[in-house]
Amino acid sequence: MTLEIKHQLGLGSIHDDALHIRTTVFVAEQGVSLSDEMNDQLTEETALHIVAYINGNPAATARVLEENTGVWHVQRVATLQALRGQGLGSQLFDYIEQLAPFFHIHTLDLGAQVQAKKFYERLNFKTYGSEFQEAGIVHIGMKKELK
Repeated sequence: MTLEIKHQLGLGSIHDDALHIRTTVFVAEQGVSLSDEMNDQLTEETALHIVAYINGNPAATARVLEENTGVWHVQRVATLQALRGQGLGSQLFDYIEQLAPFFHIHTLDLGAQVQAKKFYERLNFKTYGSEFQEAGIVHIGMKKELK
């Protein structure tokens, strides 16, 4: 198994691969409407899209957006169902944390699906605030300060 992780700012082939994963996981698997998944074209055009490839095929994705100075809001984290449990999500976050200093980022912030909370806790994210609904799914705010 060959793992390669790539990133791209805005639209292009990596974004297309990310969108394929997101549509498969969020729309087809979790029942999120396509309009909710693609609710902000400006974000699609300005976010940094990250995709993990297994043997050249898209396998996992995330996107990050600097909504506040020095803080990346991590969104749309997804791994194709057949490839879950192999550490791709952890490797994706390792990659994000390695990129962060080049963009002067000191904090990662995200709204985690409650069912994924333990995954993020293993990556040293801490919960904050109250649970909230997004696209019909319960989420919780989580944050990680980077060294």
